[in-house]
Amino acid sequence: MKFNKKLSDIVEINKIEDVKKSIEKAHGLPNECYLSDDYLEFEKEKIFQNNWTMIGVASSVPNPGDAKPFSLLGIPTIIIRTKDNKVKVFHNVCSHRGFQLIDKDCKLKNVLRCPYHNWSYDFNGKLVATPNIGGFGKHHLEGFDKDKSNLKEIKSQVWMDLIFININSNAKPFKEFIKPLENRWSKFIKKEDQQLIRHSIDNGYFNMEVNSNWKFAIENYCESYHLPTIHPELNKVSNITDHYNIEDNDLSFSGQGSNKYSQQFEGNVKFNCFPNWSSNLYQKAEYVSLYPNVMLGIHVDHFYAFWLEPISNNQTKEHFELYYVGEESASSEEYKEIRKKNFSFWKEVMDEDVKAIEGMQKGRASPSYNGGNFSAVMDTPTHMFHKWIANNLTN
Repeated sequence: MKFNKKLSDIVEINKIEDVKKSIEKAHGLPNECYLSDDYLEFEKEKIFQNNWTMIGVASSVPNPGDAKPFSLLGIPTIIIRTKDNKVKVFHNVCSHRGFQLIDKDCKLKNVLRCPYHNWSYDFNGKLVATPNIGGFGKHHLEGFDKDKSNLKEIKSQVWMDLIFININSNAKPFKEFIKPLENRWSKFIKKEDQQLIRHSIDNGYFNMEVNSNWKFAIENYCESYHLPTIHPELNKVSNITDHYNIEDNDLSFSGQGSNKYSQQFEGNVKFNCFPNWSSNLYQKAEYVSLYPNVMLGIHVDHFYAFWLEPISNNQTKEHFELYYVGEESASSEEYKEIRKKNFSFWKEVMDEDVKAIEGMQKGRASPSYNGGNFSAVMDTPTHMFHKWIANNLTN
């Protein structure tokens, strides 16, 4: 069902236009963008359906026939690995009577079968069986064209194991979308390095539900301004003065970098490094929010994706995926303890951030708040994200 309200029915347009001003004059997004159910419906199309949005990881469906459902703000989808080892995404609905095909992770044998009338699809979404369509025992019907009832595929792309979809098929090609970030990170990793990442076999995933709008997680992640107050222990080893802002001229990502990353050790064991990462950059690490819903961390010896599943205007499910360079670091028994140590470190950091993002959500209940101001020095990555949202809302 198409949402019929206009943005001006939900929020004063001048409040959105104020976000686009120079950082010295701009206000942040207004309260309605964090509190209104109608706004979230508007955002569902303008932000999530019109752009490349992350919905999972390819390593979660490792074998042909592995399938899992995912709901993006109520839109049911299926992630499936095909027999030729490709990951595809389909709308999770049977073409016959609109029944949802799967509601939990599963391993399919040969077909994806609808539980309602047994209509069946192959792993590429092609309708291959229509039992009793012409009457009991008659599985064919004259004049019925199966090819017009295949599953509806969603435009998708896998990048560094991360699955992105564009439901409305109107975003720029994925290669263009990801190119600015790849260009930035080319000083660290090359294309061949991307192929080396492996999801950690243990201590590699967690999720948590937070009482906050999804945007606050992105805003908080973008900047290092909060390090001394929210992450006092982290600030001791990677001080706020060791960080720098990251801003993409194409407005597709922003974040922060550190000049003082230190590799973890466990006895004599340390993780393998990306082979093309220059030794004089080993202490560099970068943390970017790739709009709209994924936060990435790149280091010489590991990579992570922290991605967001919006539930409502004040609830978000956060997913953390941790990767290493090669099978040895990711899965061997020798590295088990250091994997656990690294996972615990990042889990503690992410747990600390919950206080910040839930605190901002509570504060937005105040009618006196106008979206706030920005520091022209410390808040440029966050302002860039706000501008990206504002531009998508009004374009």
